[in-house]
Amino acid sequence: MEHAKIAIVILNWNGEKLLPQFLPSVIQHSQLEGTEIIVADNGSTDSSMTLLEKQFPEVTRLQLPQNYGFALGYNEALKQIDAQYYILLNSDVEVVDGWLEPMISIFENDPAVAAVQPKILSWHNKQEFEYGGAAGGYIDKLGFPFCRGRILNVVEKDEGQYNDEVNIFWASGACFAVRASLYHKAGGFDSDFWAHMEEIDLCWRLKNFGYQIRFTPFSQVYHLGGGSLPYNNPRKLFLNFRNSLFMLYKNCPPNRLFQVLVVRMILDAFAGFKLLAEGNPKGLSSVCKAHWALYSNWNRLKAKRRQLKTEAAPKWHDEILCKSLIWKFYLQKKRTFRELINS
Repeated sequence: MEHAKIAIVILNWNGEKLLPQFLPSVIQHSQLEGTEIIVADNGSTDSSMTLLEKQFPEVTRLQLPQNYGFALGYNEALKQIDAQYYILLNSDVEVVDGWLEPMISIFENDPAVAAVQPKILSWHNKQEFEYGGAAGGYIDKLGFPFCRGRILNVVEKDEGQYNDEVNIFWASGACFAVRASLYHKAGGFDSDFWAHMEEIDLCWRLKNFGYQIRFTPFSQVYHLGGGSLPYNNPRKLFLNFRNSLFMLYKNCPPNRLFQVLVVRMILDAFAGFKLLAEGNPKGLSSVCKAHWALYSNWNRLKAKRRQLKTEAAPKWHDEILCKSLIWKFYLQKKRTFRELINS
């Protein structure tokens, strides 16, 4: 594949209905010189590739032999793509004019930045932030993720309150730009995650290398979201709980690791019984399976942690909230990012 300065890479799985709806905006608004649009097909069983060939011949097609999941699927695709910058973009994201330039400009002007996230708004309600990314991601001291513009299940309207360019902890996998060399230096996504939280884990590793993750409000996209599994789906719950524990074990500094895992065990037990009380016994089972996955993969994770220690030791960072998100949300009723931080 010829060298492209910017490679917009869309990982597709059975997106025959989504591609005609969202891909035209990507083609229309991605005319920056040196930009190539690539759809990497993750072993689809529908007619996605035939549709691309007929309706979007200007888009490069990359066929993967099977469905590798989100994490490994991107790793396998990006091995084959030579570019200076990758833009990882979900197939259900609509972009607008001028969305690329602000992100690339940050890279060109600040070599300390490894990844950049645009403002991600809801496609359904364009005045609201989108759940998975909003105006940049953070985690609390126990590994629970949240965003500027979204705390747990509370999503804010975009009223310009986060229109400042700031360093964040993680960039959303729905849409973010990353330096190709650093993506590969960090080892890409952890393929054991399959899907969910792999971008948080990657950003933590990039920060451990000494790089920054940046949010820019000057680039804006609209994400449909919710296209895979509902939030209370047992499979999604399992992946979220398990991958959060995996991420903490790999990246948490040694002076915090034991305490964090013990507290998480307690809070996750409460979460499991809450799911049971809500009539979701499979949800409780998902939480139990997630913790069993941590213990049964202990030696494997220990080896990963040991390897990461030799490359870039696990560290705490300024963008990690040194408070409990759960405590602040449920007991102190802090429902917005500003309330959370100012408290």
